[in-house]
Amino acid sequence: MALKNTLTSQTYATPRRIVLLGATGSVGRSTVDLLQREPEKFSVAAVAGGRDAEGLAQIALATGAKFVAVRDETVYSTLKNALSGANIEVAAGREAVIEAATREADLVVSAIVGAAGVEPTHAAILAGRDIALANKECLVCAGAPFMRAAREKNVALLPVDSEHNAIFQALGGEDPARIERMIVTASGGPFRTWTKERIARATVEEALNHPNWAMGPKITVDSAGMMNKGLELIEAHHLFGVPVEKLEVVVHPQSIVHGLVTFTDGSVTAGLAPPDMRVPIAHCLAYPERLTTPVRRLDFAQIASLTFEAPDFDRFPALRLVFDALADGGALSTVLNAANEIAVEAFLDRRIAFSGIAHHVAEACEAAARDGYAKEPASVADALEIDRMVRERSRAALAKYETVDALTL
Repeated sequence: MALKNTLTSQTYATPRRIVLLGATGSVGRSTVDLLQREPEKFSVAAVAGGRDAEGLAQIALATGAKFVAVRDETVYSTLKNALSGANIEVAAGREAVIEAATREADLVVSAIVGAAGVEPTHAAILAGRDIALANKECLVCAGAPFMRAAREKNVALLPVDSEHNAIFQALGGEDPARIERMIVTASGGPFRTWTKERIARATVEEALNHPNWAMGPKITVDSAGMMNKGLELIEAHHLFGVPVEKLEVVVHPQSIVHGLVTFTDGSVTAGLAPPDMRVPIAHCLAYPERLTTPVRRLDFAQIASLTFEAPDFDRFPALRLVFDALADGGALSTVLNAANEIAVEAFLDRRIAFSGIAHHVAEACEAAARDGYAKEPASVADALEIDRMVRERSRAALAKYETVDALTL
């Protein structure tokens, strides 16, 4: 298991020094909430965000951050003005975010959404920083070289995703050779009971109406099509070193059980928690200790029942695409992720139908295998180049769609 050797003997200073990447997103704001509740336990070395200068300034002031970086250089003056007189160093651009990621710290919370989070998180690893990983693309886009760098630098990768965090806790340091099955649960999203034909005609508003979780638009759309669950399988494969044949997805509408591990003796351990991202974030922030969080506690008498269903690959073809990409290996996970991100953008822009997302991803994977760029990337830089190329091709392929025709794709 890739995490085992790096998570058993960590020692940190008090207060623990934190860098927060993606501070203005949903995971970032939940992290800020926890940091503010126990300020004596944490100090914030740096925060970084994409383009929300005002929100980033507010977070910097609230957390006492020493350094603030915004990726979008056009909002630098807005950020600078908002922090005037606060004695906080301000910078903008790609290099500024990397600088934030490599500041002296005990833990870097990687919560930048999308491929933009890969480079700064990789830079933090090369600088020897332990990582609380919420960015999927680090492992989906560049899993093998990313994990190789983490092992070489002997840094800890603490999983922030609720499913992987639950599995990490359920493993309890067991020998990975004793794992028989690793199960990631899925809520089923807003379309769990819909027909295939009805899902194909889903609107943006319907896709964003998740029954259990409040998340950003991209991840919510992924969840509606179960692509998000597929991406989590890729993450689990790299994080825990588990082959695809031992990975499963089970639909669990209540979102109480987040992950399960079956061992060779037949015993099963599971990670349960309310659907609140502050639970896994708190676990990572304080590991190996624990914080006291304000999240509601589970009342099993009130819950009464927990149900589980097999996933439907016909109604949710994105999940099958992920299993196929994992089985075929190489750079197909990189290709799948990049094509999906551009297709989701097109759906949110109302230029393609919901069914067009999986359709485009399948075409992109077929093109990669056909045109010879599906080989395993040798480095994170190689993975990012494949990612860039696939995004470019995807944008060109989807540019012809200006308004959605729900029956076109």
